[in-house]
Amino acid sequence: MGRAARLVRRVGWYWASLLGDNHYQRYLEFRRRAHPGEPVLSERDYWRRRHAADPGGRCC
Repeated sequence: MGRAARLVRRVGWYWASLLGDNHYQRYLEFRRRAHPGEPVLSERDYWRRRHAADPGGRCC
């Protein structure tokens, strides 16, 4: 893989992290690693609980 391609992947990962695009995937990875065999939340329920935990929201 070329240097430019690696840079593009890193920037893409960073951007997705800032926007929250990969939060559910990170949650799934954590649950499978830390609590194997236990059920996981659906993506819809994950986002509901995440936003319910922070009722005031965040600014920046």
